[in-house]
Amino acid sequence: MSASGMHYAPKGKSAPVVKRGEFVFSAVGLYHGHIYGMCNGLIEAGGVLKSYYDADGGYADAFAKQFPQARRASSEEEILDDKEVVLVAGAAKTDERCALGLRVMESGKDYFTDKAPFTTLEQLELAKEAVKRTGKKYAVYYSERIHVESAVFAGELIKEGAIGRVVQVVAFGPHRLNKKISEGGYRPDWFFVKKHYGGILCDIGSHNVEQILYYTGAKDGRVVCSHIANYNHPQYPELDDFGDAQLELPGGATGYFRVDWFTPDGLQMWGDGRVFILGTEGYIEQRKYMNLGEKNSSGGHVFLANGKEETHYNVEGKAGFPFFGELILDCLNRTEKSMTQEHAFKAAELSLIAQKNAVVLEKK
Repeated sequence: MSASGMHYAPKGKSAPVVKRGEFVFSAVGLYHGHIYGMCNGLIEAGGVLKSYYDADGGYADAFAKQFPQARRASSEEEILDDKEVVLVAGAAKTDERCALGLRVMESGKDYFTDKAPFTTLEQLELAKEAVKRTGKKYAVYYSERIHVESAVFAGELIKEGAIGRVVQVVAFGPHRLNKKISEGGYRPDWFFVKKHYGGILCDIGSHNVEQILYYTGAKDGRVVCSHIANYNHPQYPELDDFGDAQLELPGGATGYFRVDWFTPDGLQMWGDGRVFILGTEGYIEQRKYMNLGEKNSSGGHVFLANGKEETHYNVEGKAGFPFFGELILDCLNRTEKSMTQEHAFKAAELSLIAQKNAVVLEKK
């Protein structure tokens, strides 16, 4: 169980795709707990975590406890100058992730960043230009699909034609806010400043936009409408505690998602993430992290109904996380099997547009 999505770091089975030492990576920017899941995934796929750095000693100390095999670098430059390091993983403050990525790519390394990868459309354009100029990757950790077994398995069912052509994806991404670190909780002060975190549709919403594009197979989309609100946190005036958006996709498919910071304290998990995927021949529901009403329930629930069957799969510990091995091989072979650069950037772009154009709902 996890009380905080910020510290959700799944561990899977070891499934190396390379021999030890063939893929060496480092971590720079340890502000968000997702860095632990990012590193876990790469290590399980055969990567070697050589070193890490963060200007904040507290974050570096905590990271050292989880990954004692890695060396603490004296500076970011030490890592960027290390010719053995192929990729740098980072979970810096959200508005600093693009700048870090530019430095990483300019140093001749691939970059793997936590979501949201950008807080502005201007940052996105800078990253596109840098990718084109350097030939390096700007990979994104959209964890709610690539690091969730029910999401992985649902994708395989769709590829097999289990529900026909996908015509709609509806995703719900509730999260538990907790308190600021200064108040004994989990969220740092910068998280509540919109300039730093980008807004709820930019942040959590990027997960959901990515899933909508992936499950429908769309390469583009249009934000029909979007909303944000601060319904119940006046002490954090720049926080969006609610957001939603409607997407229209080429070929006629649609997507809708809702994200919020209203997970109640009585819930056993930090968020009851759900995805509903409607096809022309059936539908799929994912219950990603828990099964509501089951004490100490696990995640990994996938429900399928089509012309042949009505089935409940529990894929916890079975589906695995193939993204990380594919990313390693993509970096070594210069391929795009794990996720295309176009897809990673398009998910970010649509979430940024949704945030920028969102109607602010007034609290009644």
